[in-house]
Amino acid sequence: MTSTITRSFVAALALSATVAPALAQEVNIYSSRHYDSDQPLFDEFTSRTGITVNRIEAKADELIARMEAEGENSPADVLLTVDVGRVGRAEDAGLLQPFESEMIRDRIPPHLRDPENMWFGVSQRARIIFYAKDRVETPPRSYEALAEPEWKGKVCIRSSSNIYNQSLMASLIEVHGEEAAKEWAAGIVGNMARAPQGGDTDQLRGILSGECDVAVSNHYYFLRGYEQDVEGLTDGIENIGFVWPNQSGRGTHVNLSTAAKAVHAPNPENAEKLLEFFTSDFAQHHFAGQNNEYPAVSGVPLDEDTARLGIFIPDTTTNTAVYGDNAKAAQTIFNEVSWD
Repeated sequence: MTSTITRSFVAALALSATVAPALAQEVNIYSSRHYDSDQPLFDEFTSRTGITVNRIEAKADELIARMEAEGENSPADVLLTVDVGRVGRAEDAGLLQPFESEMIRDRIPPHLRDPENMWFGVSQRARIIFYAKDRVETPPRSYEALAEPEWKGKVCIRSSSNIYNQSLMASLIEVHGEEAAKEWAAGIVGNMARAPQGGDTDQLRGILSGECDVAVSNHYYFLRGYEQDVEGLTDGIENIGFVWPNQSGRGTHVNLSTAAKAVHAPNPENAEKLLEFFTSDFAQHHFAGQNNEYPAVSGVPLDEDTARLGIFIPDTTTNTAVYGDNAKAAQTIFNEVSWD
């Protein structure tokens, strides 16, 4: 009787193994990148690995709040943000976990990676200076120069609540210290042509409308004026010049689109495979090309529109991780100098 029961049990196990479905191979990504064109990127990953990518899109702060609310039950495996400041917020909230990858370490330069291996950059976005060609013969060549008295009433720049400006301020704190950074911020406020308003494109429009002579913007907002019909920008874009700041010094400030592994990732191995895939030439070209950004991996060709701006010397001495580390100090300075 015992042997019969044993044989039946073994047979049942064999049958169940035959008919039970295999565990799904998937990875869940929470992304603040709002590009439908990212789908070919994930399709390529699935083609190479057989792992399905499930994507949830929202603003970074919304995704962070969602992950906090979900807690240990969060399905998020990977978090994608479009700036270091917000991935820093996720790190501070305990929503990320470190991971070691020889591939990522070899492909991504140290200044574009978190020192604790919490995240890394997948593409670079430079914050540069633009100017009116017909009114400015010698434009400012550095961020510091923007605060000089000769530019009083001539500068257009976004509000202090803008994450791009917060990260720029955080980098200046790291380079010069808080007191010098505060002096710079006060100088910018004194040089503003108008109260901060709108996005980066609006700063460029301010040059064409004559409201300001110089403006600060991420580089790709300018490039959109070439590849799209941007109202108030495209028609006059040839009248705008640009400067890569601090080329004779530390280099131009860059922010990053970033990728990180979620702390409660239910598919940890698949998450790491996806993160490593993000450093491939295919993914790097895709990330950069979709928003006219610069690849994080050297040697990856630029897309045609980005190549219009050429190559520049980035700030490689200031680790991008300080953007999150100095975020609170940056906002305090903005408040103290009344940078709206």
